[in-house]
Amino acid sequence: MRAYQTLTVETSGRVAIVTFRRADQLNAMNRVMQSEITEAFEALSDDSGVGAIVVTGEGRGFMAGADIKEYAAQTASEFDTFQAAGTRMYAAIENNRKPVIAAVNGFALGGGMELVLCCDIVIANQFAKLGLPEIKLGLIPGGGGTQRSVAKLGRNRANLLLMTGAIVPASEFVAAGLINEIVDVDRLLPRALELAEMIAAEPAAAIEGLKMLTAHAVSGNLADGLSMERDRLGDLYRGEIGQQRVKEFADRSTARLKKAGS
Repeated sequence: MRAYQTLTVETSGRVAIVTFRRADQLNAMNRVMQSEITEAFEALSDDSGVGAIVVTGEGRGFMAGADIKEYAAQTASEFDTFQAAGTRMYAAIENNRKPVIAAVNGFALGGGMELVLCCDIVIANQFAKLGLPEIKLGLIPGGGGTQRSVAKLGRNRANLLLMTGAIVPASEFVAAGLINEIVDVDRLLPRALELAEMIAAEPAAAIEGLKMLTAHAVSGNLADGLSMERDRLGDLYRGEIGQQRVKEFADRSTARLKKAGS
């Protein structure tokens, strides 16, 4: 496994551990990270030595969505490329041949929550918070958030989350079925690894078959929904309100970082 700039991939027996490593940015996803996540998960899917994958973040964040400073500076063409590459990245997780367990250690917002929605099992610590706050930028999710949130939460819960942009404690997602367990901070990674090791010890063909069958059981026409979502987000991003709010958010983020560094 090659060395990456924005994440690490380690193995323990038949379990792979993917850790996002942009802690100073709450693991916000830029183009490099997006590409590296795709590459890492596609490689792990094909690795016969791996039976399960745990994904987590370094520091206080699991993944705080897209890197808004980079996002705000994109041209229309770069934006379309980023969104298309995102479709491949999320598919590399959701359609991975290996079960993917998210160990949510902090904020999972926007694209970070969309990544969680792609995972097969989700464990979170008691301080983790999740949300799809794109509406606050005058936008909508573009990485499957409008489609997968309905599949995993139900339409009314998803609408409340999407239409208010609320950032919600992880504990509120247990009853909805998105999060399997809430554990103490120091138990998060050990518990995720414990589950991954149990799964990886079972016959790989059976586990792969189970993952395929449970995905099929809940699927509508996801491809059409994802295409519609991407088109609507592109229109909003190019619009006056979207451009203004994304730039304002990026400027506030830059100002906070400068203040923190002074």
